[in-house]
Amino acid sequence: MRRGVALLAVALAGACHGEFSVAQRFDAAQAMRWVTYQVNAGPRVPGMPAHDSIEAWLVRELKARADSVAVQAFTYVTQPGDKYHPAGDTLHLANILARFRPADPNRILYLTHWDTRPVAENDPNPANRDKPIPGADDGASGTAMLLEVADVLKRYPPGVGVDLLFVDGEDYGDFDTMKDVLLGSTYFAQHLPPGYHPLFGVLWDMIAGRDQVIEEEDNSVQFAPEVVDRVWSTADSLGLGGMFRRTDAGAIIDDHVPLLQAGLRVIDVIGWRNYQTWHHTLQDTPDKLSLASMQGVGRLAVALLR
Repeated sequence: MRRGVALLAVALAGACHGEFSVAQRFDAAQAMRWVTYQVNAGPRVPGMPAHDSIEAWLVRELKARADSVAVQAFTYVTQPGDKYHPAGDTLHLANILARFRPADPNRILYLTHWDTRPVAENDPNPANRDKPIPGADDGASGTAMLLEVADVLKRYPPGVGVDLLFVDGEDYGDFDTMKDVLLGSTYFAQHLPPGYHPLFGVLWDMIAGRDQVIEEEDNSVQFAPEVVDRVWSTADSLGLGGMFRRTDAGAIIDDHVPLLQAGLRVIDVIGWRNYQTWHHTLQDTPDKLSLASMQGVGRLAVALLR
């Protein structure tokens, strides 16, 4: 752990030189337009038409920005114990990895999930609970934010290698039994690029809600405390202390967990508190999002790479 912290400090020493001006180039309005584009395409559920169309769109947009883009296609067979889906269904899934400075051994990993949930089990109307959610915050916001980060990195190349990973199948199944969930991040953790040891990683999930509050997640604090401190300290430097609170969010099962289990130092930045009112409902629509939240989190994501 001490050695990892030392390497992080050396490789990212430039972040202490006040290079936050590039962070101002993050265009939250464009990111919000990309949120709307994804939601208008339809639910990004494996097997539904928008899943294929948004995958193609993401690959196309990322190829126009990143130095390399790889699609990690895989299949997954649903398991017994998922109360929402029958066992034995075959899902065709795709993780998308966009890389900047791919030859640089010093790397930072950002990830988000781009799929949406096939059931709205928390919807107040029982008739809606078997319908797929729109996923404006839960899926589209993180995806749009990382796409705009890619745009900034294209115009202002980073001083270290950066990987933007869009994972699939995070939200497919049953979190009560942990069946058929976190599919893309689990697959990536089991099929890492050779010798892959990023300096640190951040999962960005549900990051643009109104009146955003982001607290420190327990798994992140326990297994990568130096990364949590780096993110929250940078947020303070950017004047985002009102959004990034040093309070306890509790332990959240999210896409960072399989990566932590694989030995990667990845934390979860998740707007959990304010999202709960429309979590896994048909009310997860673009009107629940905030330009200010997108701007703040996007600026932070860029600043951490400088």
